[in-house]
This record gives sequence, C-alpha cells and structure tokens, in this order.
Amino acid sequence: MTNALLTTPFTARTAAEEVIDGVDLTGRRAVVTGGASGIGAETVRAPARAGAEVTIATRRPESAGPLVHELTAARGAGTVRAAALDLSDPASVDSFVRTWNGPLDVLVANAGIMALPERVLTPGGWEMQLATNHLGHFALATGLHPALRAPGTARVVVVSSGAHRSAPFDFDDPHFERRPYAPWTAYGRSKSAGVLFAVGARRWADDGITVNAVNPGFILTRLQRHLDDETMRAFGVMDGEGNLTPPPFYKTPLQGAATSVLPAASPLSAGVTGRYFEDGQEARVVRGDEERPGGVAAHALDPEAADRLWEYSSTALRTTA
Repeated sequence: MTNALLTTPFTARTAAEEVIDGVDLTGRRAVVTGGASGIGAETVRAPARAGAEVTIATRRPESAGPLVHELTAARGAGTVRAAALDLSDPASVDSFVRTWNGPLDVLVANAGIMALPERVLTPGGWEMQLATNHLGHFALATGLHPALRAPGTARVVVVSSGAHRSAPFDFDDPHFERRPYAPWTAYGRSKSAGVLFAVGARRWADDGITVNAVNPGFILTRLQRHLDDETMRAFGVMDGEGNLTPPPFYKTPLQGAATSVLPAASPLSAGVTGRYFEDGQEARVVRGDEERPGGVAAHALDPEAADRLWEYSSTALRTTA
C-alpha cells in the first residue's frame, strides 16, 4: 500500500461507543446485517444511541425485538427497526433493496456464517459460506448503490476475519465443485472476498462512498454455532465439562464492534477507503503464511484480483436472477 497507515487512539479493548464519543449521528441512516445479536447488536447500539436511524437486517426480524425495544426506550436514541433479509437468497436481497426508500449513510455487512461442517449449496448453486458472507452482501451493496450515492458521504463496512490470510479467493473452483470441500478454507475464501470487495469498490470513490473491511478479533458469539465441542476445546475456549472458557486475549462483542464502528462513523476515518482495520487501527500487510497474529494478506488487497472478483460476483448475480 502506498498510503500511510491510519492510526487512532483506540486499542483492542476500546468499546464501540468510545469510538464515536461526542459524535452526533442524528439524521444519519444505517443498515446493519445480522444486527440482532453478538457483534452486530453492539454495532447497532453505538450509532443508534448517537442518534442514527438504524435498520437491523436479519433472517428472523422477530429475533431483533428485544434490541428494538431497548433502543426505542433509550433517551436520545434514533429510530431502530428490523427488516427481513436472507443473504443466501437473491430474491430476499432484491426485496430488501426494492423496499428501501431514501438515502443511506452507512451499510455494515456484519452477518456471516463460519465453518459449515459439510458443503451446502443455495438453490442457485452457490456454496453457502460464500453466498452469505460475500455474494449476498455484494448484491445488497450494489443494489443499494443509488441510496448510498445520495448522501455523497456514505460508508460501507465489510466484516472480514483473520482467517482470510490462509485462503486466497479461488476463481477456478469457488464453490468446491471439483476439489473436496474444506470448511475452514471455504470460510477463509469468503472473508478474502470481503476485503477484495472493499478494494474493488474504489470505483465508487467519485460517488463519495468509502468501503473498508474489518477484523473484529476473537470473540465468542453465535458464529461458532457450527463448531463441535472437540473443535472448541482445540481452540482453548471450552473445558472438559463443556463450559466456555475464553482466553484473556478474546474480546467482548462490545469491543469487537468498535473496529466496525470506526470506519462506519468516526470522523477519524472520513474519506478513507479500500483498507482493512483490526483492534481499532489500520492493519499492516503480512504474508499469508506469517505466524504472527494480525495483519492483512497482500492477496486480499490485490487490485487486479479485486476487479476480477467484482466481475465474477456481478456475473454470478446476473445468472441467478
């Protein structure tokens, strides 16, 4: 990268609301996918309490009921509502886009699934992790492009993962049609795709739209719901009796959401696009096989790969329409 890394006063332990402390988001409109629980819920709370109008886009809108009720009762909070969105279903994404009215200031592509134990395909033939983590969000963002263009200062945030470092996007076999399915490889590829989307979205710069990717860090949420106990114990987050025992370096959802809120709403990241943040800072570039934790792999910042993925994703959406 030719630009100097953006540095901030924030750390891995900064809470989401601290990132926008004193920022008034009244009049701003935001969409957070998967915002009913975990990191997503904290990504909803911070801007809503700062006055933003937030739509929680989730497969089961009723699951967002308690959060909507909480924020509706919060003094000074913006309006919060829930809307149906299934990212693995192009028709659902299209319905959400068609019913959206007016400008959109912030889109946080937070929803995701991780390490499905077996290969699952959508009705359109997409591998489920790629469909949910990337293709659905790509369809949503491109479909909402007119709404994002309207304010002239819109921000898109794509929640990626450190798992992207070990798995570049595979253009030859993105849905594991020829190679054996591997849960973690599929997850890593989908998260590499998210970073590449942020790079490819430089084509939106003239519209005033910034797009950045983030790694929230190690956090126990519903994202781990497809992992068996043996895997959880191997990760060191479960004891022999099945109790969750997160190590000290694990974050809370509130701390994980801070890195999403930084490019979504902080004045410090205004005008910054095509970058990857973690622990409240822009990440350094690393080799994919580097053992030190943290950093963004060069393969995920490759502009040629980003443009190729943009074309691939656009074609995939057209062929399933």
